Amino acid sequence: MTKLTINGASVEVQVEDDTPLLWVIREHVGLTGTKYGCGIAQCGACTIHLDGVATRSCALPVSAVGPDQAIVTIEGLGVPKPHPVQEAWAELDVAQCGFCQVGMIMAASALLAQNPNPSDDDIRAEITNICRCGTYGRVLAGVKHAAERMRG
Repeated sequence: MTKLTINGASVEVQVEDDTPLLWVIREHVGLTGTKYGCGIAQCGACTIHLDGVATRSCALPVSAVGPDQAIVTIEGLGVPKPHPVQEAWAELDVAQCGFCQVGMIMAASALLAQNPNPSDDDIRAEITNICRCGTYGRVLAGVKHAAERMRG
C-alpha cells in the first residue's frame, strides 16, 4: 500500500513501487487532467507540482514520492477559484488543441511561484514543454499576463 497526498487529500493505492506517478494519478486515483504524452519526461504533458516544483510524472516512480510530499494536479490548482495562470490562459485564448496546456499551466504556475516577474528568457528556460500546435508565443504572452495579474 502506498500513501500519497494529492490535492490536499491523503490517498492510499495498491501499486508496484516502479509504477510511474502519472499512472497512479490517472488510473488509480481517477484524476485524468494530467496527460500522457511521451513517457520519457520530455514533452511535459504530465507535469504536476511536487512540493511546489513542476515535475514530470510519467518517468517518476511512485516509490520516489513520500506520503508527506504535496502533489498538486491540474484539478487541485486554483481551488476554490481559478489560478491567475488559468485565468490568463482563458482571457488570451492560449490553447489551440489544448492537449499540452495542462502541463504548460502547471509549469507556468510553478515558475511564477518562484519568480513573480520572469523575463522572456526566464520563461523560455523554465517552460520546456512541447506544444505540437506551436502556441509558444501565446504561452509566453499568457505567462506574462498571469504575472501581471498576480502582481495586482
